Amino acid sequence: MEAISVFDMLKIGVGPSSSHTLGPWRAANRFLEKLRKVNKLKQVQRIQVDLYGSLSLTGRGHATDIAVMMGLMDKDPVTCDIAQIPHDVAALSSEKCIKLNDDIQFEFDPVEAITFHRKFLPYHPNGLRFKAFYKDGKSRTEHFYSIGGGFVVQKERKRAQKKKVTFSCFPRPVQTATELLNYCHRDGMAISEVVLENERYMRSDEEINKEFKAVWDVMLDSMYTGCHTEGTLPGGLNVRRRAYDNHLKLQKGKPYSNKEEWIEAIRDTEVKFREILKWVSCFALAVNEVNASLGRVVTAPTNGSAGVIPSVIMYYMVIENHDANFEDIKKFLLVAGEVGALFKKGATISAAMGGCQAEIGVSSAMAAAGLTELMGGTPDQVLMAAEIAMEHHLGLTCDPIAGLVQVPCIERNAMGAIKAINACELALDADASHAKVPLDKVINTMWQTAQDMNSKYKETSEGGLAVNVSLSDC
Repeated sequence: MEAISVFDMLKIGVGPSSSHTLGPWRAANRFLEKLRKVNKLKQVQRIQVDLYGSLSLTGRGHATDIAVMMGLMDKDPVTCDIAQIPHDVAALSSEKCIKLNDDIQFEFDPVEAITFHRKFLPYHPNGLRFKAFYKDGKSRTEHFYSIGGGFVVQKERKRAQKKKVTFSCFPRPVQTATELLNYCHRDGMAISEVVLENERYMRSDEEINKEFKAVWDVMLDSMYTGCHTEGTLPGGLNVRRRAYDNHLKLQKGKPYSNKEEWIEAIRDTEVKFREILKWVSCFALAVNEVNASLGRVVTAPTNGSAGVIPSVIMYYMVIENHDANFEDIKKFLLVAGEVGALFKKGATISAAMGGCQAEIGVSSAMAAAGLTELMGGTPDQVLMAAEIAMEHHLGLTCDPIAGLVQVPCIERNAMGAIKAINACELALDADASHAKVPLDKVINTMWQTAQDMNSKYKETSEGGLAVNVSLSDC
């Protein structure tokens, strides 16, 4: 089993989709790097890109073509200027040429160079093929697969052996929830402590804290931006941003001028049950409205489910514990990241493979686990909370209208967050030793359900709401 870091599960990137946007973007980056390593980049005359299966069927709605362009322009999804993306794409469409620097440029007409194929490649539903044509008449072809959560692999997976060695050297290597729980019982450790020790094998404490602070900063920024941005989302569905309107009705606290002061202002607001529901939903909607508009979010574990974890963390900070600090956020993310890794190892986090249960379901389980540890739950209760959250997402389909990560995707984040909080409370009030469904069994069930699910409900927009609701209805 390969080593999976918490930071593999929590990636900073650009919306609207981890598998359809961030993955193809990274694949394009990697293709350029392969050409650069063999000193062939200067010899490229033109590049052809072929998108297959789910990447083709919902690619335009998920901005896959834009992601490929940005990747081939050597832009970094973590650091690039989001506001500049439309201008870069417009310039490329006009000039039909990519210029990396003074001595490297090649032909690339997006209309002709990006081809959408309805057929599926055998290895994974999200397949890409890059072909570079050299000036001497020769060429180079590489296949990539975007397997969910921003992860990109090639079929041969050359780095797998190295990562397996790393995994075997972990102080406490974890492949299943049962193994994780056994470490906690044997050594008297919280789940976050077990995960942190494994992370320390790959990074220093300083690096770990720096990464977590960067992740939380983007999460908080996406909530803040979404709550303070009015208008309509792009794509043609004319979906109005709701977080802005909801936030106006909810915010009754003291004035603020930045996102840190905003947290304090929210803590001064009314916290009746209905207001709590509305705040959590508002946070989740905000993140995914930013995601839907090609904004920067944290893939957790995917972009389509990016709003669940931030909204549940904010719930803890502004409702449950006004003294919550960075250490609390760090513990939450350590636990959440490990639970996400369990699902990736035992099932999938790709909607193209498993439907939305693999995105919202997994994110809800991650959030439920993280919250439960912060609320004082035992390791058994933490994993019980994750199981409860996923159990009630089993079979959830992925049927985005018009291939856009908007309807029903944005609302599903709000529902996933509320379910996570409810799962936490159910677990905290229970004797986990009496639980009937272990987390490993629900992970296995989710994978079986994914395999049995009709492909129409796996991010292809060929069934469900995607065919029963048309653009004219919107």
